[in-house]
Amino acid sequence: MKKGWKITLIILASLLVLVLVGPFLVPVPRLDNTFPVQDLADPDSLFIELNQINLHFMRQGSGEPAFILLHGFGASTFSWREVMDPLAEVGTVIAYDRPAFGLTERPIEWQGVNPYSQESNINLLLGLMDAEGIDQAILVGNSAGGTVATAFTLAHPERVLALIQVSAAIYQTRPDSPVLGWLLGTPQVDHIGPLITRRLAGEQGDAFIRSAWFDPSPVDADPGIIAGYRQPLMAENWDRALWELTKATGAPELAERLGEIRVPTLVISGAQDRIVPVENSLRLAEDIPGAQLVVIENCGHLPQEECPAPFLAAINNFLENGLEDKHGNTTH
Repeated sequence: MKKGWKITLIILASLLVLVLVGPFLVPVPRLDNTFPVQDLADPDSLFIELNQINLHFMRQGSGEPAFILLHGFGASTFSWREVMDPLAEVGTVIAYDRPAFGLTERPIEWQGVNPYSQESNINLLLGLMDAEGIDQAILVGNSAGGTVATAFTLAHPERVLALIQVSAAIYQTRPDSPVLGWLLGTPQVDHIGPLITRRLAGEQGDAFIRSAWFDPSPVDADPGIIAGYRQPLMAENWDRALWELTKATGAPELAERLGEIRVPTLVISGAQDRIVPVENSLRLAEDIPGAQLVVIENCGHLPQEECPAPFLAAINNFLENGLEDKHGNTTH
């Protein structure tokens, strides 16, 4: 009996050592062929230092209204390429890269507020508006960008002229689990975290992009689309920054506060969205008082890319009618 217990204890001790030490034995080599974000910039790229972060953004048009475009997870200013010019005919259009994405600086050490947290994202957007002299803006948030737009609207409603939610991922946040949060922050998991995020650079990431389209044939026909999404994966520290974002992303409890939103709101969804099901957008339009709803047929998770014409038509109609009536009828 004693011998059996001794064997059991040896096995348990070996497993404990494996769990505690094993991850540190996994090599995490430095990435090759990564560059400072300025080296990857486009001719129309702009940079501004805000809250100790070098923020990348693009600006087109002038005057009012001012649109601020917030991209989703794994995206960047690139995802707004089809609609920036048309929107610039209406007013000022600004698209920027949120921390961990695009060509915005990716800090891996910091003091104070975590640059990848919701609080930091709110402060960053506020700082950008102040720097650009924008008193009020129409926030257009796609997918995870919709959560930032919502959080900012709740924090600073006086700075939001209108809210446009595009396949917004309001109900799909990570569960607020203390155990999961603790696990992600352990030194062992933190060590191998970048290896997890690097999988986005391979076929899995390309498949995710294709799944965001109802009809991925344009993605297959135009190599520039995949290349545009993959370009930020050449930026220094992109893998570590994406892991820091993963650790910082918890349940912001925005869904419970949607009833507090009082700005004119338009909800847009692709009818065949595989990432954020259209049912979530229907629910969102119901939960935000007076929100209008437009569902675009034969369209996926990125209406601004896959279906720019009906996407722009929905926004133009909203500008002509929705801003005058905060409690307009829901439209399909």
